[in-house]
Amino acid sequence: MLQIPLWKRAIILGLVAAGVILAAPNLFYQRVEAHNDAVAAAEKAGFETAEQAADRALWPDFLPSGLVNLGLDLRGGAHLLAEVHVADAYKARMEALWPELRRTLAAERATIGGIRRVPGPEGELHVQIANPEEMATAVAAARKLATPVVTLTGVGQDDLEVTAAGGKLIVRLSEAERTAMDTRTIQQSLEIIRRRVDEVGTREPTIQRQGADRILIEVPGLGSAEELKALIGTTAKLTFQPVVRRNATPSAAPGLGREILPSAETPDLYYELESAPVVTGDELVDARPDFDQNGRPAVSFRFNPTGARKFGDYTAAHIGEPFAIVLDGEVISAPVIQAHIAGGSGIITGNFTVEESTNLAVLLRAGALPAGMTFLEERTIGPELGQDSIEAGRIAAMVGLGAVVVFMIASYGLFGVMAGFALLINVALIFGVLSAIGGTLTLPGIAGIVLTIGMAVDANVLVFERIREELRSARGPARAIEQGYQRAMSAIVDANITTFITAAILFFAGSGPVRGFAVTLAVGILTSVFTAIWVTRLFVVTWFQRRRPKTLSL
Repeated sequence: MLQIPLWKRAIILGLVAAGVILAAPNLFYQRVEAHNDAVAAAEKAGFETAEQAADRALWPDFLPSGLVNLGLDLRGGAHLLAEVHVADAYKARMEALWPELRRTLAAERATIGGIRRVPGPEGELHVQIANPEEMATAVAAARKLATPVVTLTGVGQDDLEVTAAGGKLIVRLSEAERTAMDTRTIQQSLEIIRRRVDEVGTREPTIQRQGADRILIEVPGLGSAEELKALIGTTAKLTFQPVVRRNATPSAAPGLGREILPSAETPDLYYELESAPVVTGDELVDARPDFDQNGRPAVSFRFNPTGARKFGDYTAAHIGEPFAIVLDGEVISAPVIQAHIAGGSGIITGNFTVEESTNLAVLLRAGALPAGMTFLEERTIGPELGQDSIEAGRIAAMVGLGAVVVFMIASYGLFGVMAGFALLINVALIFGVLSAIGGTLTLPGIAGIVLTIGMAVDANVLVFERIREELRSARGPARAIEQGYQRAMSAIVDANITTFITAAILFFAGSGPVRGFAVTLAVGILTSVFTAIWVTRLFVVTWFQRRRPKTLSL
């Protein structure tokens, strides 16, 4: 036990050195942060400005530059809790289904006669059949549009329910499809929000689902909740729809399958449009800020092959007709189709500023939210409050560390000094690991570190007390140290495994600050066991081999 091989000593010292080096950038947080921002900006742009070069020179490139990311409560930022209107997705799905259903039923016109869509509840299609006695034929034709639900809960079920009542054909989503759409809508909203937030270059945002239809968004470093709402709250739903007529009366009731929308450029101008779009923003593959032929800010776009084909086919068949570009329920442009537009690319013009065209390009590139959202809770945390939290956490950690070290020295003398040095190394290792994995430190995370400081010496206390017992049994110092470490091992492992299991449960069952606490607690457990079993032992063995004391005084 007292003969630690050279290779083991090299590994122990190597891990300690690596942890200290990885933690060192956090001592120069602002300089390293500016260095990292400059490197990231230069890589994204493909060139480096003089200001970026100056910031990059603040920290050597050959040294590690990983930092512990500061959470919302330490850096300040914006917090939102949003509720997703999943019912909007049902309505959109039915509206998109209507053209296909109309074509399917039109193919059976010789048997079922004429068809006409009639009003019905949102999320349902009601179709009047001219020959009600042939309703079975219409139902069979409509059911051909159904496909199996591809989820574990929907095995063997179709996505559409087709029934007949009162001479009308009724098409609605099945319960299995509604459940699947709820999950898809939330997951799509999460991904789109994450992409929109990542576009503006924020660090370590927290974007996660809460409950059945809510999303928690926390973005450190953002100015206000209003700024975050402006970024993610816009649906940015882009559609290209046929124009029925211009100068529509806003109070008039549009025909079934049509809608009246205002112009974004001209006050008191309204358009009557076909509700079913020809192409949607979902089929965009790129959108970039640009300028039109008159030098005014605009947004250029490009469709995927499917969208490009539909866009090209429609423009080829409707030359000389107006075509509305609709963004979030407003007609931003309604140009007349002058020629066949092949290639699937175009430009959106409007009364934009450069900033507005840039933001619109970001929103379109990130994709449209599949449903609207209501913000149930919003908070803005100022950076001053975060700095106060950091200072309070630093004081708490220093006081806790000092108290533990004083207690250990008072209780175990020289061995307590060794445990105190190991405790300092333990704190450095915690920050080194968090920096290496890109962990986020929150105020509860600081509490986890302070708790770890108090718990870190538990293993040393067990070992030292066991050594005391062995000394009382009239064993020599070398044998007492050897037996102390061996017989205390089971208690150390048992205590830390149970605590680690608790941290794991907190991480997987909790969210936000609870997870931050769990991460720092789990990392602290691993580093404290390492420092207690190996680092402190290396100190003790090295001291013993040099001094060869005849007795030990603990």
